[in-house]
Amino acid sequence: MLLSLVLHTYSMRYVLPAAVMMGTAPTYVLAWGAWRLLSVLLPARFYRELDDRFYTIYQSMVLFFFERYTGVQIIIYGDLPKNKENIVYLSNHQCTVDWIVADMLAIRQNALGHVRYVLKDGLKWLPLYGWYFSQHGGIYVKRSAKFNEKEMRNKLQAQVKAETPMYLVIFPEGTRYNPEMPKVIADSQLFANKEGLEVLKHVLTPRVKATHVAIDSMKNYLDAIYDVTVAYEGTVDHKGQRKVAPSMTEFLCKECPKVHIYLDRIELKDIPEEQMYMRRWLHERFEIKDKLLIEFYDAKDSKRRNKFPGKCVHSKLSLKKTLPSLLFLGGLTACMLLTESGRKLYVKTWIYGTLIGYLWVSVKA
Repeated sequence: MLLSLVLHTYSMRYVLPAAVMMGTAPTYVLAWGAWRLLSVLLPARFYRELDDRFYTIYQSMVLFFFERYTGVQIIIYGDLPKNKENIVYLSNHQCTVDWIVADMLAIRQNALGHVRYVLKDGLKWLPLYGWYFSQHGGIYVKRSAKFNEKEMRNKLQAQVKAETPMYLVIFPEGTRYNPEMPKVIADSQLFANKEGLEVLKHVLTPRVKATHVAIDSMKNYLDAIYDVTVAYEGTVDHKGQRKVAPSMTEFLCKECPKVHIYLDRIELKDIPEEQMYMRRWLHERFEIKDKLLIEFYDAKDSKRRNKFPGKCVHSKLSLKKTLPSLLFLGGLTACMLLTESGRKLYVKTWIYGTLIGYLWVSVKA
């Protein structure tokens, strides 16, 4: 019985961080909403700059839990620029933690507030978060024939016109690579074979539409493209077969000891502009990712597994970059919950914020 209690407690380690991250959401949205209303009378750049600061505060708190609380080791290969840049971030996609990995790189460039995502359309219905992500510059897209190129292009060009700092995160595979969904993998490989493209083992065949629209819409504004390959250590079973990458809950339960991040910075001049040629280029980039992951998971020499080739840096995030945000948002939320009027406002923010968000995304759909 004691052992069962210990195991149960061990498996519940995600509860505290989840409670804090979800619990501070109404406080954050309330503060952001007040600023949004006040900024109507001000130039747009004032709203954008403070919105980016708000976003930095919240995501810094998130990173406190995903890096400091878990104790995960972040290992970076390649040359991550120290300075902020306007970039499109292209990565393989395995799990929801991939979103956090983008934040992990951005905060090391002091660009955390500039992170904006291209997300699948269904995520816009997330309570509070779904609406806010679109307000922060995120773009929801539908797949395949329903993809609205004009809408995405217009949104990005508006961001460029407003000189919005851009750290645009795209997962070109369109869905997660999941070893427990062999049909998705087989269909992806069948499509590649049919199109005369190299069949990939550890990533899915990338889709070019969103990547092409993003790069083409901002080609005179971007500094570079970041081609990022992510691998989570501990995702191989006893038979040497690849397992599912950790969910956010599993990650917060400290089930991933190390995250390996391989970054290749690519100049815009090295990327073809025509969609047909960019499609081939993007697939070639995913062939490189696949080779890196084959080396990581399947290298015959066991000493070469669980790492990417080349020099690496074990990057530890300073506590001063994350703890103040946790104390600030946690303190504000605690102050709200200490009074009856604050508790009522807190609950109403959850309810009405969610309803307003649903109404907004429905109208904008």
